[in-house]
Amino acid sequence: MDFISKIQTQNQQVILPILEEKKITLFIKREDLIHPFVSGNKFRKLKYNLQEAKKLKKKALLTFGGAYSNHIVATAVAGKLEGFKTFGIIRGDELGKNLKETLEENATLREAHKNGMKFHFVSRELYRQKSSFGFIEKMKNKWGDFYVIPEGGTNCLAVDGCEEILTKEDSEFDYICSAVGTGGTIAGLIKSLKKHQRVIGFPALKGNFLSEEIKKYTVKNNNWSLQKAYHFGGYAKYNEELITFINDFKKETTILLDPVYTAKMVFGILNLIKKDTFTEGTKILAIHTGGIQAIAGFNKRLENKNQQIIKCS
Repeated sequence: MDFISKIQTQNQQVILPILEEKKITLFIKREDLIHPFVSGNKFRKLKYNLQEAKKLKKKALLTFGGAYSNHIVATAVAGKLEGFKTFGIIRGDELGKNLKETLEENATLREAHKNGMKFHFVSRELYRQKSSFGFIEKMKNKWGDFYVIPEGGTNCLAVDGCEEILTKEDSEFDYICSAVGTGGTIAGLIKSLKKHQRVIGFPALKGNFLSEEIKKYTVKNNNWSLQKAYHFGGYAKYNEELITFINDFKKETTILLDPVYTAKMVFGILNLIKKDTFTEGTKILAIHTGGIQAIAGFNKRLENKNQQIIKCS
């Protein structure tokens, strides 16, 4: 994508007493610094999809997501910067009943709307049918032709983009860790590993379907595993321990984590280190996949419940 064609990410070392005690080296790849809204794996997943849309001479993009979807806002911002109209199918028809109020309360949808995305709010039942031929045809009748990007952005082109996350310098690490949503990011990492490396994925969702999704893109690779004990109850679920962890980690390392994906991953990594899962001298690289923009909406939820908020500064 032209607007961030010269991107550079850096690996930032994490210094904590537990790492020194266990003699483990941990770095975080700061993919979150790529762009304020099109950051981390969202940039990687969109890169070749937008190139394909241009190749097919499409003028518009259509995609799907929930009310606080990082993918929705990333598509809206990247689409505007690259000259596309953007359409978002949003889960939750109640959000469309008073759009003005929804935009006032929801920073994610507000940013997407500000960047020109037009919304179509649907019930959760209809959302499950979003990929059907009939549904897509109805949207084409409504908006005209468009290029379809899947929910979360994951497809073969997205995996190709995520293969570019790791660089030659990253071959020094023994383990690569990533949060897992739809499976595209970890699939790209798996395909780009060196022979001595393994990937550990930390699913943000409950359920056992992710392994099969990942296998669709990685075929016979067996250099990866999933740690399923750190989802904190499921997608976008949390407890006070997680929020406290985010704030403490930011204070100790200067790195801000998002509560849906990266905080759960880093919490899991440090917990595994405490349990002596890794041998002394192990080098770990964790991928920061972005998602920081969603904290504003998350904090709104926390404030409404009179709970501690995530401190961004």
